[in-house]
Amino acid sequence: MIKISYAVSLGQNLHQKSPFRLALSRTKKIESDPARRRLGAMARQDGRPMAVAASFAVLSALLWIPQAWLVAQLLAALVETRPPALAPVPTVLAFVGLGLARHLGEALAGRMAFHVAQRIVTRERTDLIARESLTSPFGEGRQTSAALATLLASKLDALMPFATRYRLAAIKVAIVPAALLIVVTSISWVAGLVLLVAGPLIPVFMALIGMAARDASEKHMVATGTLNSVLLEWLNAAADIRLLNAEQRTVDRFRQSAETLRARTMEVLRIAFLSSTVLELFSAIGIAMVAVYVGFSLLGTFTFGAYTTPLSIAEGIFILLLVPDFFQPLRDLASAWHDKAAALAVAGELAEREREPRQTILGRGGKAPAGLSGSLTVATTGLRCSTGGREIAFPDIRIMPGEKVAIVGPSGAGKTTLIALLAGLVRPSGGQIEVAGQPLDDDHADAWRSMIGFVGQHPHMLNASLRANISLVDGRADAIRLEAALHAASAEGVVTALPRGVETRLGENGSGVSGGEARRLMIARAIYADARVIFADEPTADLDAATADRVIGALEAAGRQGATLVIATHDPRLIARLDRVIRLGDAA
Repeated sequence: MIKISYAVSLGQNLHQKSPFRLALSRTKKIESDPARRRLGAMARQDGRPMAVAASFAVLSALLWIPQAWLVAQLLAALVETRPPALAPVPTVLAFVGLGLARHLGEALAGRMAFHVAQRIVTRERTDLIARESLTSPFGEGRQTSAALATLLASKLDALMPFATRYRLAAIKVAIVPAALLIVVTSISWVAGLVLLVAGPLIPVFMALIGMAARDASEKHMVATGTLNSVLLEWLNAAADIRLLNAEQRTVDRFRQSAETLRARTMEVLRIAFLSSTVLELFSAIGIAMVAVYVGFSLLGTFTFGAYTTPLSIAEGIFILLLVPDFFQPLRDLASAWHDKAAALAVAGELAEREREPRQTILGRGGKAPAGLSGSLTVATTGLRCSTGGREIAFPDIRIMPGEKVAIVGPSGAGKTTLIALLAGLVRPSGGQIEVAGQPLDDDHADAWRSMIGFVGQHPHMLNASLRANISLVDGRADAIRLEAALHAASAEGVVTALPRGVETRLGENGSGVSGGEARRLMIARAIYADARVIFADEPTADLDAATADRVIGALEAAGRQGATLVIATHDPRLIARLDRVIRLGDAA
């Protein structure tokens, strides 16, 4: 009753416009649909191995024809009490051999399709990571890491069923029913006519239901991504939520998001049950009509529809064995129909990401070529950058090797932007930056970044040990260099306070260390890497005086080892201990 009422309501929604007009309009929009184009591009890259997999799947399905013929001959001989056309033992052996061949073909098809699906998902993940790694962290409109993590993990996994189930089913449904229809029609044109009428009705109704299935899948994907993003953001802000006494409000909002996801999931499941009901209805009608015709023909009531009069028992059994397999590829396609809808939703999100304008860093993100030679002088000429809907013009600057320079100015003057420009993390809208006598462009940015260290306001840690966070290689750090770097950055006390010392695992937010300690660890990372230039953005912001002094001491230690220091700051104590000041905005 629930299925019937839901079918009626869905039918009413689809008939708000003529369903056939809607289907026609959707067909016309296929070429302009970015999701379909994106999904088609994925599939075409592995067309040959998928075609081989589909060939095995089709061949294994068609092997049922000789198997059914053997069974029909043996059963007809038993009913008619006559010797079979083939001896029982060879018949059984042939049947078993064909069955083993079918099983082997299906296994090979599934295995090859699984490998193709793995390649598709791996390629899409690799391309997405490579693309996002070149996106500037200072760019506008950058999506949250939670949304990206959801897309990289659970959403891209939705492409696996599409490749392993839907694509094989789509190819089988184009070949197997047609082959079985030809075989059945060669015996009885009436049985063939029944299949010819009942078969096409299933794809027509599945196409209409598929329109609602895709919309439901897209809404389900959005709800899943929203819940994952909200959960990750709230976990990161757990301390702030507790301080603001907002636990209950957070729980209520999370419960509301979870309820939305539950409703979206049930919507997808309702459509899935409806589609299976429609399929079973038409396949049952088709099988029943063929069975009725064969039964009355064998009884002698019907004397038409067969090329031999009357229809023999062997022919009748053979037809009855083939008819269910005529509908089986359609069943497989229907069960995989929602895999395609989910894959289209993911492909649409990927296409939307690719269309969105984004700000990229300089460089190609590959392995850095040989380092820049010569004196590491940093100079700018007519430098400008568009940010926040306005363009900031910077004074011409020149920083010599070993200098310790403060960049000062009021908030919004562009201190952080200038640091990002000099590090190659933002592309300028005008002017030029030179490092070591070479323009800072895509050809030289990777080499330049391999020679610098960056200490941001919010240091990012790897989800690995402290040793790996300093050396950026897990378990292979030079112990003497590591100890020297920690000592120079005044971070030995940080290590001592941790339960497992340098082997203590730090979360991405540096759990177990304070803000000042995290910044000193970042300075130790730069010293360990022998960075020749260290850029620091407000390294003493939000720190008490004693902690700020330790961070300043760590920066001075890096300077004494020969590193050039370029520091954006408001701290007068830090400014006083640097060589000179570059002023921006009203302070210029």
